[in-house]
Amino acid sequence: MKKRVGIYGGSFNPIHKGHIALAKQILKQARLDEVWFMVSPLNPFKVADADLLDDHLRLQMTQKALASEPRLLACDYEFHLPRPSYTWDTLQALCRDYPDYEFVLLIGADNWVKFDRWYHSADLLQNFQIVVYPRENSPIDADTLPSNVLLVNTKLYRMSSTDIRQRIREGRPIKRLVPAAILDDVAVYRKI
Repeated sequence: MKKRVGIYGGSFNPIHKGHIALAKQILKQARLDEVWFMVSPLNPFKVADADLLDDHLRLQMTQKALASEPRLLACDYEFHLPRPSYTWDTLQALCRDYPDYEFVLLIGADNWVKFDRWYHSADLLQNFQIVVYPRENSPIDADTLPSNVLLVNTKLYRMSSTDIRQRIREGRPIKRLVPAAILDDVAVYRKI
């Protein structure tokens, strides 16, 4: 039986407690063996993001934040692929390199509502299970989803990396938002 791995892509700029709590819920509800936090070096929708911290610093923070979570892994796989990073290309390469794994795409409802604009969206739907998690202001009717798309019932986390970066620049507290392991590391956002 193949190991089921959820691919949770994102900038993780920085990773926060909501990302981790969400991944843990999806791990159970979607019956996954692991979740790989695919740190994206360049999101096609965020090409001009001036707030994007260096790839390796974001990866290091993600690794530190997940160090005590054995089934949640930070992944630099996309760092070694052509840019920009398209999910279809990433999943194709992963399937070639890990033939004994079954990869499951994890996306938010906000991405699902515009999924038809994704590169090779029809191929993604045809070849991979997709797990959609709720996002505020992006309602999804589970009855309208294709058979290989699973809507999980996870808690909504009202925190964002954008808000955390803003709080850091303004000197406001973030202790309840980011893992303790990276609390000192995120100070680097003051300089951006």
